[in-house]
Amino acid sequence: MLMMNRAGRAGWRSAMVLALGAGLALAAPAGAQDSGARGDLLNATLWMQKSVEYKAATLAAFTLARMRLNQALADRKWTGAPDEQKGDFHNLPPAVVLDVDETLVDNSGYQAWMAVKGASFTPGTWTAFVNSETAKAIPGAVEFCKYAESKGVKVFYISNRTAEEEPATRRNMEKLGFPMGGNVDTVLTSREQPDWTSAKSTRRAYVAKSYRILLNLGDNFGDFTDAYRGTEAERLKVFEANKDRWGREWIMLPNPTYGSFESAAFNHDFKKTQAEQNKAKLEALEPWKGQ
Repeated sequence: MLMMNRAGRAGWRSAMVLALGAGLALAAPAGAQDSGARGDLLNATLWMQKSVEYKAATLAAFTLARMRLNQALADRKWTGAPDEQKGDFHNLPPAVVLDVDETLVDNSGYQAWMAVKGASFTPGTWTAFVNSETAKAIPGAVEFCKYAESKGVKVFYISNRTAEEEPATRRNMEKLGFPMGGNVDTVLTSREQPDWTSAKSTRRAYVAKSYRILLNLGDNFGDFTDAYRGTEAERLKVFEANKDRWGREWIMLPNPTYGSFESAAFNHDFKKTQAEQNKAKLEALEPWKGQ
């Protein structure tokens, strides 16, 4: 999970849940509005929790990651942090960096709670969910991290969960079987150090000082580049500039429930009302012209 801290994500989740009524009234025929009352959050969460397609997609991503890890170990020029890896990094010990939320652990229970209750994201309810330590492992995630560790690769978790949420996060991940780094602090949370903002490049740079970063895995554009908050055209330009890295050094996990993809439609301006955000998202769509 990204780029912003959890408080910033409130805008995304709120846009999906609180603005759905107005959006569906514009986008759906009258007879479909009741059955779609919880809209895209409902379908997205259902897909994550129940579909074999989601499980197949995550297993495929981690299978690819294992293959790329082996290639990277054999190629000392290989780095998954091209902007942060400086100097003579070739002989540094290897590491991988991974996002946590919706990359390694599945928080769809919280999304489902919002859908069922008709609620929206708040920092308080999110922290309560974190402290419940009930997030599940995404299919393939634990196995990949253990495989990396077995190859002598240090596994770092770069998460925009807060430093206050780190103890519960660690306990949850330990229970799921993720390697936690031994005497090395491998859980790098937002604001744990003064320059560790919700943008993740400073934390990648911190790892890159001591390790050769082989791979970067995430579920959101902001897990790979700090340029995620541009317009849709600007984001596409950055994406294209790095297209050779996708599926090689950078591996993306699917997350349809929230992310910078939706706030890009309204230029990440969370001062806009829910109705304004939803209107901008509808206008960003490219619909069939119909009959």
